Amino acid sequence: MATRLRNRNFQSNLLLSIGGIFLVFAVCFFVYQFKREKEYKIDIMHSRLQTYNYEMMQSLGDSILSKQAFMQYFRHHQLNDGLRATIIGTDGEVILDSKQQDPSLMDNHLQREEIRQAIQQGNGYDIKRASVNTPETYFYSATLVSLSSNQRVIIRTAVPYSAELTASLQADNTYIYFTIVLTLLLGVALYYSTSRISRHIRYLREFAIKAEEGDTLDHELERNLPDDELGDISHTIISLFWKQKHSEEEKSRIKRQLTQNAAHELKTPTASIHGFLESILSNPDMPEHTRRQFLERCYAQSERMSRLLQDMSTLARLDDAQALNTKNDAYDHVDVRRIIYNVLDDTSIQMADKGITPSVAVPEDISVKGDVSMIYGIFSNIIDNAIAYATGADRIDITCEDKGNHYSFRISDNGHGVPTEHLSHIFERFYRVDKGRSRKLGGTGLGLAIVKHAVLAHGGTVKAEHTPGGGLTVVFTMAK
Repeated sequence: MATRLRNRNFQSNLLLSIGGIFLVFAVCFFVYQFKREKEYKIDIMHSRLQTYNYEMMQSLGDSILSKQAFMQYFRHHQLNDGLRATIIGTDGEVILDSKQQDPSLMDNHLQREEIRQAIQQGNGYDIKRASVNTPETYFYSATLVSLSSNQRVIIRTAVPYSAELTASLQADNTYIYFTIVLTLLLGVALYYSTSRISRHIRYLREFAIKAEEGDTLDHELERNLPDDELGDISHTIISLFWKQKHSEEEKSRIKRQLTQNAAHELKTPTASIHGFLESILSNPDMPEHTRRQFLERCYAQSERMSRLLQDMSTLARLDDAQALNTKNDAYDHVDVRRIIYNVLDDTSIQMADKGITPSVAVPEDISVKGDVSMIYGIFSNIIDNAIAYATGADRIDITCEDKGNHYSFRISDNGHGVPTEHLSHIFERFYRVDKGRSRKLGGTGLGLAIVKHAVLAHGGTVKAEHTPGGGLTVVFTMAK
């Protein structure tokens, strides 16, 4: 219930915040448009009266100051019955007025706003009473004109500000209704949009709560997510969670497997050492050569245990390097060609005993950013593995190819090779193609696993494949 309540609060807050901003914008736009439309209609009325003023001036010319000519034109060209025309001097004094036949009845000092605008701008309009003596209100439009005698006068026409004129100057109600309907429709669309966003956030929240509480997770929540940017983000979050969960489970599985394998690998040499020492202690009269033989076997088994522990320590260190996401910038430049020849020198006796001849086709001045001991371990473990298990091999070839941003190395032998079903597993910890033979040869089962993790720590990849004509080839890359 609390989750649903918080979800509704989120939707309400989102709706109120977005809807509030939209409503303020809509009201401001409505007021602005309403005022603009009203001004537009007033401008139309002003333009009509201005046109009438100009036509009067064009028709009468200087005779516009003649009362007879003025009244005759006015009677024949009235726009409506209530129209009123006035000729005013620039000082505001009324010269002629169509509604005042007796000059004594004229308001001789009509200092109206429209007159000031006409003098300043050439035309102007205003809505006021005709005079202080008459309550009737008019819509005035004044035009400043120049006569041929260089005299300037103002032609002012006016129409009664009646209920009919008031209605015509008001904004169109159709626009108001359209604005209200459009606002309501957009409000409904906004409500459904926020509801949709809130619903999908609720799905993601339910997934997060179940994940946090350790409940059983299903994929129904993930299927309910939208097929848009929000859904992509949610899918990414959920995918990262599943990857993290599977990664933790995989780490736990590997740790359990490593512990079991290590215990199994240590069990045999420990039991052998225990048995040999027990035999020596139980038989004080044991012949010297037998005692020495048992001690040599104890020493060999202890050497095997030492190598196993050392390899496990190396793997742990490589795991830590990968967990810390070691960058190439933290490494120094390493001369790979020199390391290769150092490894070949260290293994020359073993290769001579097996009748193996090394071949190196590596360009000069190959330098990568890396850890010297790790890179040495990569070549050392691969070559040691070939010497120990490449039955019938008489050649080990080491080649390198520049791929632009990385180097690709190939270490091949021409022995009996490895069956295809084992190729994808030989880099696993404690994996043995021939378990009995590997132990007899003193292998720990961790050499190629160390190679894999060391290569990954240097931003590369590693794989095994068949050598054409027979044998095993290990291919790995290292970033420059």
